[in-house]
Amino acid sequence: MSSSTAAPPAFAVISGAEVDRVLAGRHREVTGIVEAAYRVHGAGDTVNPPSYFLRFPDRPSSRIIALPASLGGDNAVDGLKWISSFPENVAAGLPRASAVLILNDPATGYPLACLESSIISAARTAASAALAAAKLSEGRERPRRVGFFGVGLIARYIHAFLAGTGWEFESAGVYDLSRDHAQGFADYLHRAGTPGEVTVHDGPEELIRSSDLVVFATVAGEPHVQDPDWFGHNPLVLHVSLRDLAPEVVLAATNVVDDVEHCLKAGTSLHLAEQRVGNRDFVHGTLHDVLDGTLRPPADRPVIFSPFGLGILDLALGKHVYDTVREAGELSVVDGFFHEMRRYG
Repeated sequence: MSSSTAAPPAFAVISGAEVDRVLAGRHREVTGIVEAAYRVHGAGDTVNPPSYFLRFPDRPSSRIIALPASLGGDNAVDGLKWISSFPENVAAGLPRASAVLILNDPATGYPLACLESSIISAARTAASAALAAAKLSEGRERPRRVGFFGVGLIARYIHAFLAGTGWEFESAGVYDLSRDHAQGFADYLHRAGTPGEVTVHDGPEELIRSSDLVVFATVAGEPHVQDPDWFGHNPLVLHVSLRDLAPEVVLAATNVVDDVEHCLKAGTSLHLAEQRVGNRDFVHGTLHDVLDGTLRPPADRPVIFSPFGLGILDLALGKHVYDTVREAGELSVVDGFFHEMRRYG
């Protein structure tokens, strides 16, 4: 038997600047990649186990989440996203979230790359929201007034992906617990060329009632929007932050998720609604059901899209970034990263 050892894959590090160069401005392309990943997931060619939440007794508002996943299809890859959420960073001038993504070779299991992943995470979240907004608007009047509840990085990315995939709004509303942050986001909307009036609202009710498309992108840990009557005009709600809406609001709406098992756990609004009524009948289907035409939400109720955020979406975008950088001959390979390769020394 030969004592020769096959060479392991090269291990690369891909910076946030490189990720941004690949993804920036390519909103339709990124949304297409996310849609393709959802279709692979709907076909059963993925492994997406529950996320693991690392929490800290001395820092109850903070957490680090591990999202392992495996994506099949034409661009198969395995991997893990490791993303932290430390809300107190904002007061210190740092972004709340930071993340890395590890890609693994499906053939050998060897890690291929470590990518800065806060941009990938924000882009896949925003692309998922833009995709859902487009598909869930089919068969009902397309929203003309958008409202942003929460004004961080995710809200900015969602706005950019909506605009970059063809959405135009007659007006925009903004609300945040911090008036200064809300005004800063309104200034961003003006700089981004948002047509029509941009209003900073004094409270959540007026924001919701004046919006046909409501984007929740907060760091709320428990429901704070309680009244279903605020949604009596049947808006489309992108409930990206998952924990803003009371069970009463959820139960009065048509509910679409990205994955039922993932969304109904960890104290999400849908999880609380399930605990309230003892069943999941209020969940009408998944985004994949909408994509393949088996679910058409009615126009006479609010429609709430609640995406947990699947690790396969990070893998899909991460693999796209890795392939793009590699094909350009620009991978930053760490020489000798895999060192002890001889079984018997």
